[in-house]
Amino acid sequence: NQAIMQHTYLRYECADAFSLTTSTASSTAPPTTSTLAFLGSSPSAPLLSNAASQIVGFNLRSLAPCIKIAHRDSPSGGVGSGRALNGDEVTCLDVTHGSDGDCKVATGWSDGTVRIFDLSSSEAAAAAAAASSSSSSSGSAASSNLGLVHSLLHTDAGGAGAEEFVTREPLVLNGHGTSPVRCVVFDRSGSALGGAAATRLASGGSDGAVVVWDIVAETGLFRLLGHRGAVTDISFIRPGLGGDVQATASNLASTFDGLVTSSAEGLVKVWDLDGQCCVQTIANHRGEVSCSAAVRLGGSLSVTEGNDASSDEGRWRLVTGCADGAVRVWSVTKPKRIEEDQDTTSGIHGGNKDEEDNPNSDEAAAAASSSDQDDACHFIGTLNPPPNVATSNEKVASIHFHPNGRYVGVCRTNGKTIVVYHVRNEAEAQRKKTRRMRRRREKGGKKTSGADDGTSKKLGKKRGILDDDESEDDNEPSEGPDTAGLSAGIDPESIQASDEFEYITTIRASHKIKGFTFAPFIERGGGIRVVCALATNALEVHSVAKKVEKVKGSDTANIVYSADKLSSLDMYGHPTGVRSISLSSDDVLACTVSKSVTKVWNVNNRSCLRSLPLTSSSSGSSSYYGLCSAFLPGNTHVVIGTREGHLLVLDVASGDIVFVEENAHDGAIWSLDLRRPNLEHDEPIAIVTGSADKMVKFWDVERQEDAEEGAHHPMVVHTRSLQMSDDVVAVRYSYSMDPTQRMVFVSSLDCTIKVFFDDSLKFFLSLYGHKLPALALDAADDDTILATAGADKTIKIWGLDFGDTHRTLHGHTDSITDLKFVRKTHYFFTASKDGTVRYWDADRFEQIILLNGHAAEVSCLAVSRTGAFVLSGGMDRQIRVWERTKDMVFLEEERERELEAMFDEVDGSKGGDQGTAGVLQRRRHGDDDDELDGDDDAAGDDQPQSDAAVRRSVLSVAAGDRIMEAVELADQETKDIATFNRAQKKAGRDEKRRPNPMLIGMEPPLYILWVLRTVKSADLEQSLLVLPLNHMERLLHYLILLLRSGRGVELCSKIAVFLVKTHQSQIIANRSLATPLRELKRLVKLRLAEIRDTVGFNQAALRAIAKVANDRKNSYYVPDNDGQNVWAGLGLGSDVAAALEGK
Repeated sequence: NQAIMQHTYLRYECADAFSLTTSTASSTAPPTTSTLAFLGSSPSAPLLSNAASQIVGFNLRSLAPCIKIAHRDSPSGGVGSGRALNGDEVTCLDVTHGSDGDCKVATGWSDGTVRIFDLSSSEAAAAAAAASSSSSSSGSAASSNLGLVHSLLHTDAGGAGAEEFVTREPLVLNGHGTSPVRCVVFDRSGSALGGAAATRLASGGSDGAVVVWDIVAETGLFRLLGHRGAVTDISFIRPGLGGDVQATASNLASTFDGLVTSSAEGLVKVWDLDGQCCVQTIANHRGEVSCSAAVRLGGSLSVTEGNDASSDEGRWRLVTGCADGAVRVWSVTKPKRIEEDQDTTSGIHGGNKDEEDNPNSDEAAAAASSSDQDDACHFIGTLNPPPNVATSNEKVASIHFHPNGRYVGVCRTNGKTIVVYHVRNEAEAQRKKTRRMRRRREKGGKKTSGADDGTSKKLGKKRGILDDDESEDDNEPSEGPDTAGLSAGIDPESIQASDEFEYITTIRASHKIKGFTFAPFIERGGGIRVVCALATNALEVHSVAKKVEKVKGSDTANIVYSADKLSSLDMYGHPTGVRSISLSSDDVLACTVSKSVTKVWNVNNRSCLRSLPLTSSSSGSSSYYGLCSAFLPGNTHVVIGTREGHLLVLDVASGDIVFVEENAHDGAIWSLDLRRPNLEHDEPIAIVTGSADKMVKFWDVERQEDAEEGAHHPMVVHTRSLQMSDDVVAVRYSYSMDPTQRMVFVSSLDCTIKVFFDDSLKFFLSLYGHKLPALALDAADDDTILATAGADKTIKIWGLDFGDTHRTLHGHTDSITDLKFVRKTHYFFTASKDGTVRYWDADRFEQIILLNGHAAEVSCLAVSRTGAFVLSGGMDRQIRVWERTKDMVFLEEERERELEAMFDEVDGSKGGDQGTAGVLQRRRHGDDDDELDGDDDAAGDDQPQSDAAVRRSVLSVAAGDRIMEAVELADQETKDIATFNRAQKKAGRDEKRRPNPMLIGMEPPLYILWVLRTVKSADLEQSLLVLPLNHMERLLHYLILLLRSGRGVELCSKIAVFLVKTHQSQIIANRSLATPLRELKRLVKLRLAEIRDTVGFNQAALRAIAKVANDRKNSYYVPDNDGQNVWAGLGLGSDVAAALEGK
């Protein structure tokens, strides 16, 4: 028993993560276009941003975080506390909200899952008001209820509020295997029906699959197959909805229910969701289609631009961005085949409308001239800014429409600008088209007359500022050589993109833009707001103001747009990777250092107290590159070593650099350490620094003599130097309090570690064995062992008595960047460039646990003085908090879990999950891999273009096993009950049988129903596919028993229909199931009819109650003293009326 206790440890789990405002693409998370979304449509609505493993909401008025959304990690085997923060990354998000204020946040993740979080109206309102009311004292309590702080420690004191962001598990949908999800989009067609929330969701993954989900039923509808590259954007379209067409259920049914998807393979596909097939493939893009957006112009949401009466238009437009830099515009209409069918139907009932009554006559004519009757998109031109605006032809990164459909923004890769266009209404577009055609005819006439009299050059002169208004048509953006060929096939008589889209302004950010979104409201005066996510881990808010300026010398006025930067949110995140983390002596404050920025955090509430720029006081333009840091005793000042060789002392309270030791070293200061003062020997506070100039210098911390009265800021004074033979990589003090026994460990570039005595700098030991330099080292508290880790991916344990190597540990797959011991133990943590943090036992030379969660290399660690938590920072600019739990770690179980994960990864790579391309190839060519892309379209004409939505996962297989086990237990219990009854009858006794505890005291059919209800709706179908045929037959038997008793009618009917559809061929071959199927058919019809009648009865009753309430609200209230029955004549039934009258 003692040996077992020696090999058990306490588990560390990720409790929280902070220092991330917005995350960018990483090795596991591909670049996406939907990284920002507003949680509502009011001006005070918070902005949601993806931040690695979480979604963080910011209040743009107070520039502070107000809500945090995340979910629990679910490791295999049921180990851990079950409350840890997940280790996957959010790749994309979308938000929808209903009329009652409830919001749904759909998120796509790097592990291929789609998670939907539900936020009530009260939570959304609290999130909008939390940041504005949060101060340093009262704000922490309010913010804890919004999930800004999550801790695995002090759960009794913190209560449920300490883990608010994980109290409700999200809806998890698995449909993309292990491929990252690139985009998620809600179908907002239902929002037109009285503000109802969206009921459908579409997701596209890197595997090329598009999955349509039913949110209400919590399951997948179907999977669309066709793309061979990653799906970059998705848009739901409803051409025919808008204008004079009211958004009713019948009109929605008569419109074209479509979906537009763009892919990295260079194709844009239009899908018919009713037929689950592709009706059009657009293949004229010259490269990857990186983004797309489809919207109904003039009213996607109830956001109108002032008193614009044209907001009821029904024009649909699709805008695509390509790798060639061109922004193409497409007109979206109902396919001609659908229009002909509707025209035939309307002709039977009362004739067709005249062509001139169609508001989109030009689009209808273009659709009629198309040779393909199923085409829904028709090319109308490209978007080109004016020639006097500096632009680039780089790849288009993202395209977004304003919610009111009146503005569109275009952002390019590695660009700092967003080009904003205004969408003209239909009347303005027609006038623009008329002027363009008149100008075209004039130019044609001038060319003809000039050819006759030889004066073409004279007549073709430029117009001046005093010419008529039609001269503004000469300022049309000139088409370059790349876009000139794109417009060759456009009918000049139809409306073109230049007629509808007008360039208005360019938004210029301070750094590269990685994503943007429009604020869902209109400012006073008709302006709009744009929020940009920058590559520097910051957010910027820009305002596009709309002004009316009168033209000099005339009564006309022009509308002028100007873009201005309103605010910037850069306090809550580092612009570059975190290079160093240091904790205060009381573990309350944490100092993090990155390039030119130092931030001080409150570890308890994850709030940023100070953001200190490392700039020179003499020249504010130059900045320092921080590499290492440490808190001075008292926790009021921080000393920082820079790449330029300077030592800085920062005051935490004021945020100023109070002392600079310039040129403390001639090279970069890679490492510094603070000597623990010995009060008995009256030792001064000292630090040691190691630099690339081959010097180790010792400094005493003293008080500045010429400081202002009451300031008492510290300064560093050079005392000793130690010359090394090569560059110093790391330096560390030992923990001995005896000055004669204290040692200094120095790691140099020659792959050796040298040990010196601190008091005399006498050489003691030389430790060699690393093949590459040791980048990190640390000693235990008792100074008996030293652990070093280097770029050779190994960890060496040294004895400090003779300098012998105890053991070499392997585990990391890349260079190890930091190493820290847990105080008063021989356990230590290591961080590596492979993105992992590992926990080791230096006495038994074993790895205890592997901690995953960072999306890039981990560069630094900080361990609390009690070992209760560990902070890790990396190049992904986030700081993760690892806290010690009460869960026990058994090394044998950890090794088994690691092997299972390794085998699962290998099986997944060999399992043929090659995305849509692999599925299509296997369907078309079978096992013949020689025929690849020859006649794919011809060979796939007869193949289905859709598939089952949900993929098999570990959860679905486990649920199938539970169902099989429940069926077997129920069968055995049924046999035992029959045997018991026969024995009782034979003995002439009438005793009751005790309930079976294995069935939780339930009858076999009820136990089957209980197990079926424990399976998530999204995994139900895949779990039923796991069942063998004999278990399926037994399950049908129990479904018949449940339907007879009227238990679980909806669930039982759904399962019965799915099983019959799936096993249709086996059922036909097995004649023994004919009688049960007839009984099942009768019971399903009967029970569903009963439920339908009940629901209809309740709806009629609710309508009647609403009518009575409305009548009383609109009439003058008179006390009812005559006892009149208000329910009489409403058809509620005599029993209900009598019961109500009795009450």
